[in-house]
Amino acid sequence: MSIFSLGLKSLGWHPLFDAYFNEMVHTVSTFQNASQKLLPARVLAAFQGIYRVGFLAPDSPRDNPLLMESLAELTGRFRHHTHHSQDYPAVGDWVLLEPNETRTHARIHGVLPRRSAFTRTKAGTRHGAQVVAANVDTLFIVTSLNQDLNLRRLERYLTLAWESQAEPVILLNKAETPSCSHDGERAERLKEALVALESIALGCSVVPLSALYQQGLEQLTPWLQTGKTVALIGSSGVGKSTLLNALMGEETMDTGGIREDDGKGKHTTTHREIFRLPQGALLMDTPGMRELRLHYSEEGLSQSFQDIEELIKQCRFRNCSHTTDAGCELQAAIEEGSLSEGRLASYLKQHKENAWLARRADPVLQANSKQRWKKITQSYK
Repeated sequence: MSIFSLGLKSLGWHPLFDAYFNEMVHTVSTFQNASQKLLPARVLAAFQGIYRVGFLAPDSPRDNPLLMESLAELTGRFRHHTHHSQDYPAVGDWVLLEPNETRTHARIHGVLPRRSAFTRTKAGTRHGAQVVAANVDTLFIVTSLNQDLNLRRLERYLTLAWESQAEPVILLNKAETPSCSHDGERAERLKEALVALESIALGCSVVPLSALYQQGLEQLTPWLQTGKTVALIGSSGVGKSTLLNALMGEETMDTGGIREDDGKGKHTTTHREIFRLPQGALLMDTPGMRELRLHYSEEGLSQSFQDIEELIKQCRFRNCSHTTDAGCELQAAIEEGSLSEGRLASYLKQHKENAWLARRADPVLQANSKQRWKKITQSYK
C-alpha cells in the first residue's frame, strides 16, 4: 500500500482510487503542463466557486503522516471542458490538486471517479442533476417523531440512497424515551412510527434516538468507524445539526427549532461540510432539502420497492396497470391489508418520473414516445 493510501485513509481514501489517481496524473501532466507535483485531495467543503480541501503533505514521514488543509479553485481548462453540473467537484469528492509553494492555495485539475454519489434533480429544474454527497459509505436519512414523519418522502430518499451505492440507514430522531410511566401516548406513537418505518425500510436499519438528550447514539457505532464517511440528509428541522454536535461532543453547528404550527424546520446548515468525529469517522452535514426530485434511479427504485416489484411479477397480465385490472396482485395485496394504497401510489409516481427521465436522456425512447402519442392523437381525430 502506498504512503498516500496509508496517510489519506483517515480522510476516507480507498485503494480503488490508486489506479484512478495514477491514470489522471499521467493525463494531466501530459496535456495540462502542471508546474508542480499533483496530489490527491478530498473536498471538505464547497462554497461559491471555492473549495476547502484536505491532503497529505508531500514530504510527510511515512510513520507520522501530516494532513493539511487549503483553499482551492478550478483551473480554467477544467471549467472550459466541463459542461454538466454533476461533473464539478462535490463535497466528498477526491480531486487532483496542484498546491502553490506555500500550500495555502491550490488549483483543482480534475475529479476522480466516484465510488458513490447521492444525486437528485436540482431544485427549481426538471432535469439538472445535483450531487449532494460523494464517496460516502453510509447515508443517515434523518427524520423525526413529529409532523415531519412523512413515509412517502422517506421512500423517495430511499430510492435515491439505494441508487447512490451507499448504505442507507433511517434515523428516527426526537424519539426520547418516556420519562414517566403514564406517558403511554408518546410510547404508543413511537411504537407505531417504528412499525410504519420498517414497512418501507426494506433491507436497511431503522434506529430510534434522541440527539438532544443523547439517547441511543451508541447504536450508530457500527457505521462510525475510522476512515468511514457518513452523510446526514433530511429535511430542515429534523435535528441533523443537533446530532452532529452530539457526536462531535461540542457545539460545532448552530441549531434551530421548528415552527410549532406545522412542524417545519428552519435552515441552520447553509453549505455541505465534512467534519472529523473524535472516534475517527467523517461526518458530512448537508442543508435541509424541502424539494426532492428524483434523478434517474432505476436500480434504486427496484431496491426501495422490492416488495411491490415481486408482486408485479405475479400479475396476470404483463401490461397490468395495477389499478383496476383483473388479476392484479397489487390490488389483491391492498385488499388483504399487506400493502397500503399510499405505498403503491408512491411507487407508481416514482416509476412515472423515472420513465420521463429515461425518455429525456434517450433520444430513441423519446422518439418512440412521440410517435406513440401521435398515433393516439390521429386515432381520436
